[in-house]
Amino acid sequence: MQRPFPLPQEDFSLKETAPRLGGGGLGGGDKLTNTYDLVEQMQYLYVRVVKAKDLPAKDVTGSCDPYVEVKLGNYKGTTRHFEKKTNPEWNQVFAFSKDRIQASVVEVVVKDKDFVKDDFMGMVLFDLNEIPKRVPPDSPLAPQWYRLEDRKGEKVKGELMLAVWMGTQADEAFPDAWHSDAATVPGDGLANIRSKVYLSPKLWYVRVNVIEAQDLLLNAKPGFPEVFVKATIGNQTLRTRISPSRCPNPMWNEDLMFVVAEPFEEHLILSVEERIGPNKDEVLGKAVIHLQKVERRLDCRVINSRWYHLEKHVAADGEQKKEVKFASRIHLRLCLDGGYHVLDESTHYSSDLRPTAKQLWKPSIGILELGILTAQGLLPMKTKDGRGTTDAYCVAKYGQKWVRTRTIIDSFSPKWNEQYTWEVYDPCTVITVGMFDNCHLQGGDKANGAKDNRIGKVRIRLSTLETDKVYTHSYPLLVLHTTGVKKMGEVHLAVRFSCSSLLNMLHTYSRPLLPKMHYLHPLTVTQLDYLRHQSTQIVSTRLGRAEPPLRKEVVEYMLDVGYHMWSMRRSKANFFRIINVLSGLIATGRWFGQICLWKNPITTVLIHVLYIILVLYPELILPTMFLYLFLIGVWYYRWRPRKPPHMDTRLSHADTAHPDELDEEFDTFTTFPTSRPPEIVRMRYDRLRSVAGRVQTVVGDLATQGERFQSLLSWRDPRATALFLIFCLAAAIVLYVTPFQVVALLTGFYVLRHPRFRHRLPSVPLNFFRRLPARTDSML
Repeated sequence: MQRPFPLPQEDFSLKETAPRLGGGGLGGGDKLTNTYDLVEQMQYLYVRVVKAKDLPAKDVTGSCDPYVEVKLGNYKGTTRHFEKKTNPEWNQVFAFSKDRIQASVVEVVVKDKDFVKDDFMGMVLFDLNEIPKRVPPDSPLAPQWYRLEDRKGEKVKGELMLAVWMGTQADEAFPDAWHSDAATVPGDGLANIRSKVYLSPKLWYVRVNVIEAQDLLLNAKPGFPEVFVKATIGNQTLRTRISPSRCPNPMWNEDLMFVVAEPFEEHLILSVEERIGPNKDEVLGKAVIHLQKVERRLDCRVINSRWYHLEKHVAADGEQKKEVKFASRIHLRLCLDGGYHVLDESTHYSSDLRPTAKQLWKPSIGILELGILTAQGLLPMKTKDGRGTTDAYCVAKYGQKWVRTRTIIDSFSPKWNEQYTWEVYDPCTVITVGMFDNCHLQGGDKANGAKDNRIGKVRIRLSTLETDKVYTHSYPLLVLHTTGVKKMGEVHLAVRFSCSSLLNMLHTYSRPLLPKMHYLHPLTVTQLDYLRHQSTQIVSTRLGRAEPPLRKEVVEYMLDVGYHMWSMRRSKANFFRIINVLSGLIATGRWFGQICLWKNPITTVLIHVLYIILVLYPELILPTMFLYLFLIGVWYYRWRPRKPPHMDTRLSHADTAHPDELDEEFDTFTTFPTSRPPEIVRMRYDRLRSVAGRVQTVVGDLATQGERFQSLLSWRDPRATALFLIFCLAAAIVLYVTPFQVVALLTGFYVLRHPRFRHRLPSVPLNFFRRLPARTDSML
C-alpha cells in the first residue's frame, strides 16, 4: 500500500548553482582566490584585545577588576575579567560581520567590574573608514599601544594594546574569534560553536593466538575438565572454545581479534577459566599484557610465540586479595596487525582504504577541496522562547580527518563559507557531509542529556568527479522518519578534486581495493561485523573526549552505524535494483524476439547478414563484440552524468514506503501477541533482524555487482570508462590481427594454468571491476 499523495520528486532534486566563489580578494588582490577560492568571500572587522597596563585603581583596595567591552552598533562582545589586576592580559579576538555593521565607529571600552554598576575606566575609538585591510598570507597585523580616553576625548591614565583590521574568513584569527552572531551564547558555550578539525584515532587490529596452557591447577571434580581462555581489552571480551584436550595441559590454537587505538590505554587481560557448573566458572590464573610491548607486523610473517606466567588471586583472611605467582603458564602468539585497514565505515561509503602501518602507504594522488557555503530552507529543530529555531553546523569526514564548521545561531539560511582540504590516496572513496542542530550552546553539561539533532547528510564519490572541475550544487537534505521521508532543507557545496599525477591515479584502478592482508589472511564476515562495531565505538568515544567534543550521535550518524540492520524498505529497494540490472538482459531478449518475428524487416536482414559473416569467419566474433562495446560507450558519452550523485528517494523507496514498514524499521522493540516473556520475544526479534540484515546485504551486494557492469559504459566514473574503452579498442585491434585459434588456445591454457602460476591476490581486471561505482552512493 503506497501513500496517496507522495511528495513530488522535483523537491528532492540536485540543483546546479553559480555562486561568486573567491570574490576577487580584498583590495583588488588575488592572494585569497589562490587558496580560498571555493567559497564566497565574507568580510569581517577583527579586533584583537591583547593587554592593558597602568590602569587606574577604582576599588578601595587600590586595585581594579578590569575587562574590555568591544561595541559596534548593536553588537557587543566582552572579554573575561581579572580580579585586582592593573596589568591584565586577555589576548582575545572579536569578529564582526561586515554585512551586519550598522555603525561607523567601533568602541573599545575598559571597565571595572562591580557588584552594582561597572565603572568606566577609558575607551579607544576607531573610524571604520580608517581601518586597514589585511589579506593572507600577509603577516598578522602587529598590535599597538593606545592611550585611553574619557567620553569627552581627553586622555586618561592607562593604555590598551590593540590590533584592528578588516579581513575575511581566510584570516588565521577567524576560527577562534568571538563572532557577533553568537552574542547570545554564554562564555562557557562559545567552545561548542567554533569550527574545529578532528583526527580519528589510529586503529590497530590485535591478533591473539591462544596456543596452549601448562600445569594448570584444576578442580577435583568428576568428569573431564572444561577449560577455556577469556581475553579482554577494555569493553571487548572474547572467549575460546572449550579445549578438546582433557588434561592439565589444554590446547586451543585459536585466533582472537580485537580493535585498539593509539595511544594504548587498556591492557590485554587473559584469564584461564574452568567451568565447574552451569553458569559458574572459576579463574585458574590471569596474565596482564601491556600493548606497548606487543610486536607489530606489516605482513603475514609468523610471529614468534612466547610463554606468559599466570597469576592466581588468593584471598587472605581479613585482607585484600593479593597475587601469588605459581607454575602455571600460557603459550601465546601476539601481534599488532598493521597490514590491515581497520574498517570503521561501511565498505560502500569508505573514505579511507589504507593499511594501519604508515610504512605501507602509497603516495597521495591528489587533493580534495570542499567549500561549505550556505544552507536554505532549514526547518525548525527545537523551540526556544516559544518559537522554532535552528542552530546549524556541518561536519565533513574524509579519511582520518573530520572537520566541523562553526555554528550559525538561530538561522534557517546559515552562511558558513568555510573551505577545507584533504589528501586523496584512492579515487574510489566517498566524502560524507552531515548537518546537525547544536543543542549544547550553554556549555558543559547544561543540555541535560540533549543530543544534537540530525538535519541531513550528503555523500559524494570522488571517482564520479572530473579532475580540476569545480562542482557547485545545492544538495537536498533528506532524513527518513517514521512518517516517511522528509526534506529538511538544502546545503550548498563546492567540490573540486585535483589530480597530481594522472598516471598514478589510473594505476590505482589495477590495485586491490583493500590492503594485501585482507586477501592473504582474510577475516570472516562475522569478525568484520564485530570489529567494525568496536571500531565505531572507539572512534566515537575518542572524538567525544575532544574539546569541544564531536558527540557520539554525530559520529555514529556519519559512520552509518546500524546500516546493516533489517529494513523492509531497503530490502525492497535492493530487490528492485536487481530487477533494474536484469532489465537490460530482458530488453535484449525482447529485441531478439522482435528480430525473429520480423517486426523490422531491414534490421532482421542485417542481422542475418551479420550472422552469416560471423559463422563463416568466427575469428571476427570477439573483435566485433569489443568494437560494438566501444561504439556503445562512445555513443553514451553524450548522456554522461553532469551532476554528482545524491540521495535518491525513488531508488531508496523512501517516498512510497508503507507507514507500517517505516514503523518496523524505526522500532527496535517491537513485540508480538505471545505468551512468552518480553525478553524472549526481543531476543528472537533481534535474531530475525540480524539474519534478515545479512540477507539484505547479500542482495545489495548482488545489485552492486550488476550496477558496476552498467557503469563500464555509463561514464559515471569518467576515468574508468575511458580506460575500458581504450582496452576495448586495443582488444578489437589485436584480435583483428591475431588468428582466432591462437587466441582461443592461449585463453584456454591461461584459464587451466597450474596453481603455482596463480597469484593469491586478485587479478588486475577484478581489481578494476571492484573499483567501479555502484548506485549505493545514492541510497538513504
